[in-house]
Amino acid sequence: KFVNMGKNKQSGTATAVAQQQPAASNQGANVPSQANGTPDVRRIFSLPGLEYGPAPESPAVANAWLDDHGRKFGHFINNQWVKPEGRKYTESKMPATGEILAETIQGTAEDVDLAVASSREAYKSWSKLSPHARARYLYSIARHVQKHMRLIAVIESMDNGKPIRESRDADVPLVARHFYHHAGWAQVMEEEMPGWTSVGVVGAIVPWNFPLMLLTWKVAPALAMGNCITLKPASYTRLSALLLAEICAEAGLPPGVFNVVTGDGRFGSALAAHPDVDKVAFTGSTGVGRILRNITAGSGKKLSLELGGKSPVVVFESADLDAVVEGVVDAIFFNQGQVCSAGSRLLVQESVAAELIRKIKHRMSKLRLGHSLDKSIDMGAVVDQSQWNSVDEFVQIARAEGCSVYQNCATIPPPGKGLFYPPTLITNVQPTSTVVREEIFGPVLVALTFRTAKEAIALSNNTIFGLGSSVWTQDLTIAQEMAFSIKAGAVWVNAHNLFDAAAGFGGYRESGYGRDGGKEGLYEYAKPSWQARPRPTNYEIPAKFGSYVPERPPIPGQGPDVSFDPMVGPLPAIDHTWKVYIGGAQKRPDATYCRKVVGADGTVVAQVPECNRKDVRDAVEAAHKAAPGWGKRAAHNRAQIAYYIAENLELRFDEWAATLQRSSPAPGRSLDDCKREVQATIERLFHWAAYADKFGGNVQETPFYGATVRIHEPTGIIGIACPDENPLLSFISLMMPAITRGNAVVMVASPKNPLPALELYQVFDTSDLPGGVVNILTGDRDHVSKTLAEHQDLDAMWYFGSEQGSAFVEKASGVNIKRTWVNYGQTRDWFDKEQGQGLEFLLHSTECKNIWMPAGVTFAN
Repeated sequence: KFVNMGKNKQSGTATAVAQQQPAASNQGANVPSQANGTPDVRRIFSLPGLEYGPAPESPAVANAWLDDHGRKFGHFINNQWVKPEGRKYTESKMPATGEILAETIQGTAEDVDLAVASSREAYKSWSKLSPHARARYLYSIARHVQKHMRLIAVIESMDNGKPIRESRDADVPLVARHFYHHAGWAQVMEEEMPGWTSVGVVGAIVPWNFPLMLLTWKVAPALAMGNCITLKPASYTRLSALLLAEICAEAGLPPGVFNVVTGDGRFGSALAAHPDVDKVAFTGSTGVGRILRNITAGSGKKLSLELGGKSPVVVFESADLDAVVEGVVDAIFFNQGQVCSAGSRLLVQESVAAELIRKIKHRMSKLRLGHSLDKSIDMGAVVDQSQWNSVDEFVQIARAEGCSVYQNCATIPPPGKGLFYPPTLITNVQPTSTVVREEIFGPVLVALTFRTAKEAIALSNNTIFGLGSSVWTQDLTIAQEMAFSIKAGAVWVNAHNLFDAAAGFGGYRESGYGRDGGKEGLYEYAKPSWQARPRPTNYEIPAKFGSYVPERPPIPGQGPDVSFDPMVGPLPAIDHTWKVYIGGAQKRPDATYCRKVVGADGTVVAQVPECNRKDVRDAVEAAHKAAPGWGKRAAHNRAQIAYYIAENLELRFDEWAATLQRSSPAPGRSLDDCKREVQATIERLFHWAAYADKFGGNVQETPFYGATVRIHEPTGIIGIACPDENPLLSFISLMMPAITRGNAVVMVASPKNPLPALELYQVFDTSDLPGGVVNILTGDRDHVSKTLAEHQDLDAMWYFGSEQGSAFVEKASGVNIKRTWVNYGQTRDWFDKEQGQGLEFLLHSTECKNIWMPAGVTFAN
């Protein structure tokens, strides 16, 4: 039934040859022996007849469950099966055989309305339950999952194609673990997350590679925080989600708290766009992530995206190469390589590259592919014919580009007997090769070499993704430095693809934003208690958003400034020309256009530059030059600079108050109110100086033997468009959390009153702030923000302006999946501590990275 994959010596690729089975009769008559007569164990196990035999898991209970439902499933809404009339159905097939398992309903927009309305109604009571009550429900779900673990594992393997031992030993235990872990978070939410509350109704969309496990990563934290959730599973793999919904009902979960609806991609878009969905949680491809960002832009919904990856496996000459080989198997051939964090880029130090490649090829020759319910196989089938074709297309592209393709394994079912793709190693590649740059999502490993650690870091970060990575070395100092330097949400040391509910998982760059798991993942399903759900009504983006016409003479309200010379009499005053602040110096703007700053009495107080896209480019470049050194400074040093800024600001206290009053467009603003703003600004500086060295991370309590350390890294380069309210206080409130946590910023000052921001350069220059850490631009807020939001080398964009501007920033961010924080046109009280200096400022200023560092072997066993 199987064929052997033998190496074709001429091409280096694999060809299928029939496996020869010698006669097994009289096998024990001539057992090979050593010279002393003792049987040679290795030779005994090489005798004919001692090959791997099938060890099938019985599908009886899974088939019985499918038969109980007539192998035809509707939606699961309000703890009931719902099959609306007139709907189409699609087949769920077993990838290992092509057998049709069941039919599932193809939902419509009306079905989305029904499910979301059910969740909204359930939210009224679920959100008001005590933390202990929610914890009891989650605990009950965990217990019922354990009672049905075998059934769940079999359904998952039949529907997805992955080996039963992976479903049984990895996926389903982690499902139970997540419900147990988040039952604990539900219990202690009030103590651990004061000032935070549930978001509302969550719309979740999950992929087909880990249908049940990734579903649980959304459901468990959402329910723990008091939300209700309507979930859409992937079209290929719907059965385990429907099974879990039924198990949750059995566990006593109230109707409507967790609904499962099925449909195609348009159905998922309808769920994400539904006006009564408050949060969208998605795991899947980067392309679909962009679509969802576009759909939800400006709507006021929270959004988390866990997207694709191209994770490096970095191997140094100090590594245990035999351990590396097994790690590579886990990294790229686990779940047939259909893992977003799959270690698909092997980076090997030149001195050991040849030896490691030889060992990997030998190990590949021992891998066994077969039926997903066979407990003795290493790899199963890929999920669908279209996915098989996609993987093979990448391999053919590699051949066409001159790469060397090696495919080998011990056994693989013949063509036509399931969707099996052989493990593949591609060498002789370049950093620009298609298979090095693109996510293949299959059992395909590409190998490159490096000479130094700096080169390894550069190659690791030479990607648009940043989801996972692993470092292999026995040198702790190298491991730690690499872990800090690789831009990825998870770094495993001497391991790969380790997951746990206590450690958040998510990416940098185009691998998305938000985290699944850990305390950091809870904030994706919660919001500050003071904050109402934004519901913008005017967020349709104009066709010419951000366009403007510069002012020209005569400028209304501007009279000639006059000074008095006692010898001559009245003379025109010497004009004060304001400039922008880029790279630690005043710079003339690219275009010599100005905008007026009008005081409360209607007169022109000053004129400031109208910045354009070249000014934005220069500011972003300056920020990039400053960011590496600033981010590596000791947190205490950053704190001292923040305190120094406060000190220098206070030295000119009265001058700042006078500037605020003189330039304020609001009529009747008193000097005392301006002094209050200056005092609040100084206090805000002290607040963020204090947090410079107090938000570094935590040790996660995972079952891993070693230390799982969460560190809070800088987000990177952040563009910040400031509001008009309290121009000094709001500017400092947004700038300081960003820079004290190691980011570099491009600030867009309030267009109505930019003078307080511009005058800050004198404070920065005397406070030891390195040039380029803070860059200040002026002009039309939407015009400058448009260029910033579209900038490919910006990591995050914060916007505090109009509804339409918020919508544009979110939509434009989808191009490179940059993080955003917008106000949807709503104002906040910058004097209020919750609104002006809350935890959300720190969360937006940092990226969570979890580093998994193993302990030794003394007590490991």
